[in-house]
Amino acid sequence: MQILLVEDDHILCEFLEQLLHQEGHRVTVSTSGPAGLEALRAGPFDMMILDRMLPGLDGLHLLQQARREGFTLPVLMLTALGAPADKVEGLDAGADDYLAKPFDAAELLARLRALARSRSGGYGVLVRCGDAALDAGARLLTGPGGRCEVSGREAALLAFLFRNAGQVLPRELLLDRVWGADSEVEEGNLNNYIFFARRRLLQVGSRLQIQTVRGLGYRVWEC
Repeated sequence: MQILLVEDDHILCEFLEQLLHQEGHRVTVSTSGPAGLEALRAGPFDMMILDRMLPGLDGLHLLQQARREGFTLPVLMLTALGAPADKVEGLDAGADDYLAKPFDAAELLARLRALARSRSGGYGVLVRCGDAALDAGARLLTGPGGRCEVSGREAALLAFLFRNAGQVLPRELLLDRVWGADSEVEEGNLNNYIFFARRRLLQVGSRLQIQTVRGLGYRVWEC
């Protein structure tokens, strides 16, 4: 799974990253509330582990904003605030599960597996743009002419383009958000996936176009 970890304790972040990597998960770390919300919007992610006490924007408000924006991915709130009233507040804000610190690593992994089983749709947020809609978790693109399955990378690219429709997105930004800053990916791969994305839009009969802005990057617009 692709997991977003929003936690400001750097030592705990390192521990959780190592633990989750050992289980075969990919992890993106954000250490503040605003950064976590920005990373979520740039997704897609299959799950989020969210601290409650965060700088800039606390976990409760981050989660409430995410739910208002339509993000339905499973969220495990991981926090030192473990009183019953705190748990109720977290669950009412939109968390799917609530685990108090300190925690047992085996229990954390078991809870993540349970959340994954309960949400077969994965990321689950429907990203709409013009006459098309993308379910990034189910990896389904829908348009006036039908629907088709897309790959995980195609879903990530289309989701980012859709969320930033009308804006010119530099190639470097797309490579960073879709492949990751540390990925050794060649720019030719982006060309290939832009081609794939255009073909998918045609396949579902969408009027959306992915325009090449020479010397700058790409943008999505509806013709």
